[in-house]
Amino acid sequence: MASLILRRLFQLFLLLLGISFLVFASMHLAPGDPAAIIGGPTATKADLNAIRESLGLNDSFFVQYWHYLSGVLHGDLGYSFQTKQSVAEAISIRFPNTLSLAIASMVVAVIIGVITGIVSALKQNSWMDVSSTIIALAGISVPNFWLGAILILIFGVNLQILPVGGLDSPIWTVEGFKQIILPSIALGTASAAMIARMSRSSMLEVIRADYIRTARAKGVKEKSIVWIHALKNSMIPVITVIGLNFGFLLGGTIITEQVFAINGVGRLMIDAIAARDFPMVQGAVLLVASLFVIVNLLVDILYVFIDPRISYD
Repeated sequence: MASLILRRLFQLFLLLLGISFLVFASMHLAPGDPAAIIGGPTATKADLNAIRESLGLNDSFFVQYWHYLSGVLHGDLGYSFQTKQSVAEAISIRFPNTLSLAIASMVVAVIIGVITGIVSALKQNSWMDVSSTIIALAGISVPNFWLGAILILIFGVNLQILPVGGLDSPIWTVEGFKQIILPSIALGTASAAMIARMSRSSMLEVIRADYIRTARAKGVKEKSIVWIHALKNSMIPVITVIGLNFGFLLGGTIITEQVFAINGVGRLMIDAIAARDFPMVQGAVLLVASLFVIVNLLVDILYVFIDPRISYD
């Protein structure tokens, strides 16, 4: 296990190094001049040149990247071109909202997906199975921004029982819980559908195994067979889907934060891209990429606790 963690941490470093270079390059290749955006329409050539000099944009691409990488390795993500605020500070302020939204969406997805998948497997080819299949297909197909708008229209505008935007309270408070309900449903629906389909397929495979038939032949209660023997062994592929989806949810909060006016990292990233604020975009992308890889590492470690037969040697 220790060797696995060390290998993955080394891979994490190389992966983040590659991601940082690609993001840095793509931002510099994108059309638009940060100096022109900062200076405004009245800025002269001398003003623009002075802005570029102060931001280090007159240096060559590789010199700029080296300065950026050196700062990152020392824990310095740089300063925003627009606000002059520390990138790390700006992200740390908004990250709790993004993490809260991702966790709440994952909880919604796991609860709905796992329960629906298990019920569909146990009631195979019944009306419940067919209904869950149709709902899962709809959940994957419907864009989360469209679903978010519909939820706002129904529960926020027409029924007026839930807030339509913002997240300015912790989600464990009553107000924060109300604010997170609609965005977490909008963001977690597609993941719930994928988890439901994987849970159904995995459970169907397990309940047809020889040891399940043996347990039934010995007179073990059906509830014990399902929730003790079958569920644990069917969870490994489901956990893979959950882990990958949690990483995607962290990145997928961008659109949901815009729809529900949540002050998170995704919204910060969109504003930074529009303003060609290179350090802010690079810091936000690096954070999301790091979390994605860390989640996958935790999933690999969790496999061993679920099924001790798995070995990474």
